[in-house]
Amino acid sequence: MEEFHREVAGLTGRAQDEDGLVTVTYAAEGLRDLDLHPKAMRLSSGELAERIRLTVHEAAKDLQEQVDAAMSRAFGEENNPMRLLGDPEAALGRVREAEAAYDRTFEDVMGELDRIRRRLEL
Repeated sequence: MEEFHREVAGLTGRAQDEDGLVTVTYAAEGLRDLDLHPKAMRLSSGELAERIRLTVHEAAKDLQEQVDAAMSRAFGEENNPMRLLGDPEAALGRVREAEAAYDRTFEDVMGELDRIRRRLEL
């Protein structure tokens, strides 16, 4: 887990708009770098704001994909917690499986305790 935390802490998402005017680096703490090409200043304020917003979104998505890949490597694809966050039905299914396993174990233990009690009473 310590290695996983170090790996994730060093991840950064990157994105650039289609014209190369806006470049964003996004990390766990949020927006790390925003670079604007001098030609970006020729855009209207609304168009520049929209490009920045979209590029930040893409950089955050890139970071999320990297974190998801790191989680899959650390926990395995089947046990990746990020996959369960995106699929509530799968998460609920895993909870039900755990509940059923607990119930079986509880019944086994109670049955064994009942057998011990009966033997001690003889």
